[in-house]
Amino acid sequence: MTGQSQIRQAKGTISKQIWGLMSVLIVLTGAGVISAQPKAGDAALGTQKYDSYETPDYCGTSCHVGFYQQWRQAMMSQSYTHHWDEIEYFKLAVPHAEKDPVVAGVKAGCNGCHAPLAFLAGDVPPARPEAGSRANEGVQCEVCHSITGFEGDTPFNFNWISVPGEDKQGPRAQGESPAHKMVKNDFLATAEFCGTCHNEKSPYGVWVKSTHLEWKEGPYAAQGVTCQQCHMTFAPGESAEMGTKYPDVRQHLFHGAHDPGKVRGTIELRIHPDIREAEPGEAVKFTVALFNQKTGHKFPSGSVEDRIVWLHVEATDVAGKKYHLKVDPKGFAGEEYTISADVLAYQDMGIALNEPDFKGVQRDGIPVGNRIFRMAYFDPQGRMTIQQWNTKSQGVDYRLGPRETKLETFTFNLPDDVAPGELKVTATLNYQLLVKPVADFLGVPEEESRVMFVNDHSTTITVLP
Repeated sequence: MTGQSQIRQAKGTISKQIWGLMSVLIVLTGAGVISAQPKAGDAALGTQKYDSYETPDYCGTSCHVGFYQQWRQAMMSQSYTHHWDEIEYFKLAVPHAEKDPVVAGVKAGCNGCHAPLAFLAGDVPPARPEAGSRANEGVQCEVCHSITGFEGDTPFNFNWISVPGEDKQGPRAQGESPAHKMVKNDFLATAEFCGTCHNEKSPYGVWVKSTHLEWKEGPYAAQGVTCQQCHMTFAPGESAEMGTKYPDVRQHLFHGAHDPGKVRGTIELRIHPDIREAEPGEAVKFTVALFNQKTGHKFPSGSVEDRIVWLHVEATDVAGKKYHLKVDPKGFAGEEYTISADVLAYQDMGIALNEPDFKGVQRDGIPVGNRIFRMAYFDPQGRMTIQQWNTKSQGVDYRLGPRETKLETFTFNLPDDVAPGELKVTATLNYQLLVKPVADFLGVPEEESRVMFVNDHSTTITVLP
């Protein structure tokens, strides 16, 4: 055999060996023994280890000090330890999931966004916050900066793809770090990145969180204004203590629905009467214009099943006597859920509480007759629920869309004993993260049901003698 023949034979033997190994790898991959593609969504449960992710303290002790301190004050760091989330998960979601196979997945799935490290490590349900486990880190630095993309066409239900390791995903390619590699990933600057957790479908296939989808359907998406431009504003500075100074460093404040400063002024109000002078016994119609001039999605958004935004109109005569004006009904289908009433709701909490005859709690907890901007969620029995995982249908969506104006009227029949002189009428828009009767019933700290002031405006008429 010539030298050339021996070389060709050796190459052929090596090629067969390589193809044989590749065939084994393909078979093993198909059998699930080796997986080159990281899992997303429910399939990612238990696919990683806690130790694959550095702690926020590691990131923030000497390098990203500013970002770390911002994150510590943001809801991202409290996504698991926050009082209402803890109570909702352990008092309602977990017991409900253990009794109803349709919603069984929420026992693990809630953690996909609220305690992603615990979810990835398969540590579900995680230890309660007082145990001090790594679940308490919530949405921490390495979770976001390990995400390379998402699976499917629509971001929702934690379908992000996490690849932990030395490569840290970020907005810049240039620069060096002594602690890790920097990988430029434009996905982190997209609204879809946020949508992987800020869109959610219930086990019944209902969109119970749709903040990203609301943005996508609104005017800001068409103009290229993303979530980060409002919730991660930029300023000149350094990304790391020893790093390069940039003109557009994204702040890690994540200020949103829990921040009174962000909520304040979200909606503009103006109120005016149809006449300027009236006698006792006459009817005066006051019109309130509400303009959503600040949010790129609907207001309220996110956990809409919990949140309540309401318009309260009150008149005060010169003698100091106050009168509550009730909204004029418009007559649309489902409007009864958008006007405050003394009725009970949320009876499905009885499933988790082992009270099959639970009568519910007061639905609104605010003065009767106020206009509420909300979308009601209904359980499989058609009862209003605050449990998004148990939502099978939804009522009319009467929230304020981006750049939308709604007009509400309040007809006031002047009482016979109203004092002559100037009558001042004030419209006030209020906001709560959680309806107070639910918060009080479940023992949620008062801070979660405190009233946040959004805006107000006043007008006057003259009451004739």
